[in-house]
Amino acid sequence: MSSVLATIVVVPREQFSRGRLCLDALRERTEGAHPLVYVDGNSPRPFAGELARRADRGELTLARTEHYLPGNVARNLGLAHVHTKYVAFLDNDVLVWPGWLSALIRCAEETGAWVVGPLYCIGGPESEVVHTSGADLAIVEMGGHRRLHERHLRCEEPAAVVRAEVARTRRDEVEFHCLLARTDLFDRLGPLDEALLSYFDHLDFCLGARRAGGTIWIDCAATVTYLVPPPIAWADLPYFLLRWSATWYQSSRARFCATWGLDPDDPAFADHEHYRRAHRARLLSPLSPVSRLLEPTLGRYLESTLVRDLERSRIAAGCGTDPR
Repeated sequence: MSSVLATIVVVPREQFSRGRLCLDALRERTEGAHPLVYVDGNSPRPFAGELARRADRGELTLARTEHYLPGNVARNLGLAHVHTKYVAFLDNDVLVWPGWLSALIRCAEETGAWVVGPLYCIGGPESEVVHTSGADLAIVEMGGHRRLHERHLRCEEPAAVVRAEVARTRRDEVEFHCLLARTDLFDRLGPLDEALLSYFDHLDFCLGARRAGGTIWIDCAATVTYLVPPPIAWADLPYFLLRWSATWYQSSRARFCATWGLDPDDPAFADHEHYRRAHRARLLSPLSPVSRLLEPTLGRYLESTLVRDLERSRIAAGCGTDPR
């Protein structure tokens, strides 16, 4: 293992155009020198060229494919370049706050945590509105059925209030927007499940880590902000639509249920489906009743045309199996 404790792995979440902001924030707000791996799945040519130039200057290690990548596929590609005690996964539409990585490492070292998450904010670059401070997560027996229980904590509160009241504590679940994990955890669990194309990847990971005997913590001394769309660049639309497609969601739900013995009709999944539809509707006009009316019709059309063709291309490239 290197004397440097952590490697940062940045992966695409739903778009590419925020990647420049993400990288600039990492450079300005990360204390110390840490290896940086950027996994790029078929980003538009201008940004792909910028990534190549940054790699040539030695700013990062670039791992690129010519097809769109599900999150876990991208993270596994990044893991192949990690030779440190910890890996810090970061989505490419997230801005880190100063001191973020030092706080996550310090929490892991002092608590023995296998996984540590920050306080997650959401909005624009200056937003201090909490997206989540982690979640309660369990699979419970109810009426002879295994049910998923998930409850996000301190959502939509001011970050300063949550930071003062929560500080550092154990959680059941943190998110792949940003998290620090022990690299040897993947020797125990194996690689991340690449059949989870767009959903339930963080739930599966956190449940697996806890089942293996590890603990998960959140430390609010570390903060990040998810730059939620809109706006979204036209060149990013195909990937965004594939990421939030019913095709990827339903395949991910089936895989998650098979892994954890859950019923796909579990009422808990209704919230996830609602979020998927609402998030995709942001493309039309945020918070507009018109967008909510148009989204189902437009969504079905996109599923049968653009999303179908994108998924076939991805499968033809050897990334995944045909859900048909």
